[in-house]
Amino acid sequence: MKLAMIGLGRMGMNMAKRLLKGGHEVVAYNRSSEKTDQLVKDGAIGAYSLSEVVDKLSQPRIVWIMLPAGQAVDDHIQEIEDSLSPGDIVIDGGNTYYKDDIRRAKYLEDKNIWYMDVGVSGGIWGLKIGYCLMIGGDKETFQLLKPIFKTLAPEEGYLYCGPKGAGHFVKMVHNGIEYGMMQAYGEGFEILEASDYATSFDYADIAHLWNQGSVVRSWLLELAEDAFRKDEKLSDIKGYVEDSGEGRWTIQQALETGVPAQVITLSLLRRFRSRQDNPFSDRVLAALRREFGGHAVILKDDRND
Repeated sequence: MKLAMIGLGRMGMNMAKRLLKGGHEVVAYNRSSEKTDQLVKDGAIGAYSLSEVVDKLSQPRIVWIMLPAGQAVDDHIQEIEDSLSPGDIVIDGGNTYYKDDIRRAKYLEDKNIWYMDVGVSGGIWGLKIGYCLMIGGDKETFQLLKPIFKTLAPEEGYLYCGPKGAGHFVKMVHNGIEYGMMQAYGEGFEILEASDYATSFDYADIAHLWNQGSVVRSWLLELAEDAFRKDEKLSDIKGYVEDSGEGRWTIQQALETGVPAQVITLSLLRRFRSRQDNPFSDRVLAALRREFGGHAVILKDDRND
């Protein structure tokens, strides 16, 4: 099939390469032309404006957007929509909030343009092993796009999840679960590191061991093993953890539906904590202990900064 890939970041670039290897025609566009040029060398058709993207596609046009969630997606849709025709298809494969999908789908449906939301998981390894695809939107359009999904995903690695928004809703919850799993692994290894046995532990070997039939085996543990092999104590990494926004949306959904998602919630709050240095809340706690109980505090000038 022939489609456009708009946004050639780490995910979009590798997805486009996998599609090319699978025999699809890819019209490549990126805000910076260098990445477009790079993909042209791999066999893509280069486009250097959004109007050129549309001109180089045949109807029904398929436009896959791989951009950061939010305004950037809206801006690109608004810029391209007048050049599209009834029956054309816009796919958002970024980490979009599912309620934005519902809004955009309704907006484009009024113009007889189909909108599909596809949650994509696989990271930088997707080029080699494929991407897990969680798909929402019109079911007939899903059937039309199956050759694309089959190429991008490993066997049994894509699923039609339901109507508009359903794909990104499933991906949102997937990422919330990921937050909790990663936090549990991090805490487990920290308990190992704080023990009297720490000097005898090889964390890469432990991660490898736990992947041999253990109930906690996972791809994340494979990645942990790789990280520990490269840097036994992760000494080159600062413990500052960002969040993509999907953990927040998962927790917001839990609140709206009354689901007690305490593990996911705490894992997100722990990420917030990782970004703080000498937080004000801790200074309040220390001051209160000093005031009511005369407990010792460490003054700023006494710290070994």
